[in-house]
Formats: sequence, C-alpha cells, structure tokens
Amino acid sequence: MENVSNNVQVDLVGGYYDAGDHVKFGFPMAYAVTMLSWGVLEFEKEMVAADELNRALDAIRWGTNYFLKAHTQPNVLWVQVGDGDSDHLCWERAEDMSTPRPASKIDTDHPGSDVAGETAAALAAAAKAFRHYDSQYADVLLLHAKQLFSFADTFRGRYDDTLQCAKKFYPSASGYQDELLWAAVWLYEATGDDTYLGYVARNAESLGGTGWAVREFSWDNKYAGVQVLLSKVLLAGGGGDYADTLKQFHAKAEFFMCACLQKNGGNNVKTTPAGLLYVADWNNMQYVSSASFLLAVYGDYLAESGDTLNCPDGQVKAADVLAYARSQADYVLGKNPLSMSYMVGHGDKYPSHVHHRGASIPPGADPNVLHGALVGGPDGNDGFVDDRCNYQRAEPTLASAAPMCGVFARLAAEPAASGDDSSSPAYNPPAPAPAHGKGSPLEFVHTVTDSWTKDGVEYYRHAVTYINRCGQAITYVKLKIEELTGPIYGVAATQEKEMYEFPSWITRLEAGDKRDIVYIQEGGPPAKISVVEYKTG
Repeated sequence: MENVSNNVQVDLVGGYYDAGDHVKFGFPMAYAVTMLSWGVLEFEKEMVAADELNRALDAIRWGTNYFLKAHTQPNVLWVQVGDGDSDHLCWERAEDMSTPRPASKIDTDHPGSDVAGETAAALAAAAKAFRHYDSQYADVLLLHAKQLFSFADTFRGRYDDTLQCAKKFYPSASGYQDELLWAAVWLYEATGDDTYLGYVARNAESLGGTGWAVREFSWDNKYAGVQVLLSKVLLAGGGGDYADTLKQFHAKAEFFMCACLQKNGGNNVKTTPAGLLYVADWNNMQYVSSASFLLAVYGDYLAESGDTLNCPDGQVKAADVLAYARSQADYVLGKNPLSMSYMVGHGDKYPSHVHHRGASIPPGADPNVLHGALVGGPDGNDGFVDDRCNYQRAEPTLASAAPMCGVFARLAAEPAASGDDSSSPAYNPPAPAPAHGKGSPLEFVHTVTDSWTKDGVEYYRHAVTYINRCGQAITYVKLKIEELTGPIYGVAATQEKEMYEFPSWITRLEAGDKRDIVYIQEGGPPAKISVVEYKTG
C-alpha cells in the first residue's frame, strides 16, 4: 500500500515511474499507455508477426490496472505518488527508497480535466486494444473511461492549478481543452458512438481543435493526435454530418505533417544538421518519438485511402511520409554523426551513463544495462555528452519510449527501400541451417478470440500459439495451412499453394519458445495446420 496524506490508505501499488526517478506522475503515465494502445491498434498484425503483441498488451495492462485502482470513485482520481523535490535529492535504489511517498488526488473541489481526460483516453484506447482478447476487461476499462470523461468535462480546471506538486515537473501548459477532445475521440474510437464525435464537432472551435496549428505532439499537447485521428475517420469516408468540421481538423493535421517533413514553407519543425527533428533542448527525443509515430500512422492512412499529402512546398506520397519516419528511427538507432544509438542496449555504441537510478550508482558506468530506454538525445548540433549529470539529454522517459513501440513494429514489417539493412546496428545475419528432418516438432494451441457477423456472414478470429517441442532450436519450418478462408498474420506465404514459412524476422526458434499466428476465418471450422518440413541447428 502507498501511504496517502491524512493517514488514508489507498492501494496505489503498480504503474510506472516517469523517468529516472521514483515518482509516479499520472499525466505522462496515462499518455504513455494511450500511445502503447494506439500502437497496438494500428500495428497489431506487425506485433503479432514479431511475437511482441503479448508483451505490448502486458505493458498496457500494468498501467491500466494501476489507473483502475487510482480511480476510487467516479469523480476521484489519484494522480501522483511521491514528491518530486525530495525524490530528486536522493539517489537510491527503488528497493531502498527512504523518501516521503505522499499521494495526491483530484476531485470535484480540486479539478484536473487534463489528467482525468488523458486517463480516460488511455482507458478507452486500451479497451479497444483488449476488445478481441479480453472483452470483460475491456468493458471494465470502458466504464471507467466514460466516468472519467464525464468528470473531466463537468468539473473543468487544470490539475496543476490544483496540485502545486505537479506544476514544477509536468505542468499542463497547453491547458485541459486538448485532453477533453482527445478523450472524446478515443471514446468514439472505442465505442463507435456518434455522441462522442458530435461532442468533438460541437466543441471543435471552443476547445481549440480546429484553431491550433501545432508543430509538436507530446504528453502535454494532444492537438496533433486529435487532428490525425479525426483525419483517419475522414479519409476512410466517415464523419457523416460532421464531415465539414473534420475537414478543418484534417487541414491542421496536414500542417503538422508538412512541418515535420520540411515542406511547410517557413513553418517547419527545426532539425539538427544531420536531419533529426529538434523541438526542445530538454528531452528532445520525446518529440521525435511522437512525431515519428504520427508520421507512420498518417502514411498508412494515406496509403489506404489512395490520397497524397498536400504541402505548401509540394505533394508528398504516402511512401515518402513513412520513409521520413524511418529516417528518424534510423537516427535514433545509430545512423547519425556519432554512430550512437540513443536506445540503450541497441548496437555496439549507446549511452553508458544513463540518468536512471535502476541502471546506475554514480560515478562509474552503468552496472545494469537499461535495455530499450530512450534517452533525451543529442543537442541541436548532433552532439552528445555521455554524462549522468546531463539529465536533460541522458535521462530516459516513459513518454519517449511508448510511441516508438508502434514505430518499430511498423518499420520492422517493411524493409527499407534499398532492401539492404546490413549497415544497421540491428542487422545480424541468420545462422546457417544444417541437416533437416521431417515430423511434428511444434505443438499447436488453437483459440477463437473473437467473432462477428457482417453482411450475414459469420467471421472468426483465431489465435494459434505454436511451441517448439523438439528439444533443439528450429531454424526453418514449412507449414501446410489448409482450408484457410481469410487473411493470416505471423507467417510468410511461399509460392507453393497452402505452404508457409517463418517470416523473415524469425530466423531461430529456441527449444520451448513459442510464437503466435492470427488468422480470420469466414465461417466453418478452423484451418488445418501441419508441419511439412523443418530444420534444426
């Protein structure tokens, strides 16, 4: 139990620290969960193919379980655990924490529409992500999301006006208006209820959605995210009576995209000499991460609709939008003047003096490698000082890492245009495949995870987990999949009818390891899956 002021006890165990310290700041934590969920929703099949979907859902659930506990009453939300000032004065392991652990809440007398709205968005987005995998849990998340949105909208105010402990660290500089729109859009996404789309349309001007043209997307400023999500609705032919208003949101989304792509006349996002988007000196990678995510999803929206992006400096094709997102991700992973991966643990060269208590005790190099942490990144001239005291650029944050999960999933599923990724620090040639055998080395576990009816036809979503039971690592497998009537993810089709292999990113399946296949079946029994051939080594 976390101790709360006035000797009240509330179970606030769980959740995430925001960065290298031990404070649970609810505002950026909720944003991170929203972005993780959005990544799953946009790139589910890519995560399935990479065997990362379950990990992503587990990471989301860890956050949403915490929010469910923190939302103790319809109009009460606990939004912070720990004190930033005292915490930052003490460098110690979480297991040895000795600093005060006060907790802070918002309620009807102490409103916080921004953090309540962001938490509603996180729960709504997560509800949609879990819908096909755990519908009962999704229902619970959606109930809390609706209550929190009503709370945020009815009792309006900035949380940092109420809680001085938050103002110094995560102030709501853009106000709460963007979070109200953000929450409503995500509730529309999760429910399909036009009431929420109507709310957005009616309040588009008063809450700034059609007025703000922005060049950043972050835990504080959600306008670009709102504008991109609503553009998806419009590009897909939706919007109905609200289409004219959605066109205004779409125009603002195009402004953001063109600014990132350096095709917005004199209103572009600044870049370093080597081409990294550069928004702020402090933790700039959070803006690179979020912009790359929006670029990736928007590129896909354009590709699906057959549209192009119209910028002041010319039209941009969908493939070029995605290519720009790739250029940012490549920079992050080491294609930069210092050949430095700013994602810790990736490649041969990455920060070794990370400003994070779990990774280090000063003054030496990190005894623990904080795999996957995205630090603040280089300065405006592509320079970087690997020093733990350089917290503006050496500290990783939750808000930076969350959007990159979706970006990497999307880019991993589509090779670079050159077709040659051998220069990337991530490149590892596959191990040679020795002699092979025949038989059934894999155990298949079938589950129906969802069903629905469309135009009188029943459809079923099947999840198949296959487990290596042969006692050796498998380096190649050929599967025969019969009676399949719909799309399938997690395997690669061959030129032979009904024959499939490992996708290109799986070169080895260790003994006891497992992977997932997901397919959609149009009525009738499940597809029949069998092993035709395999190789070990």
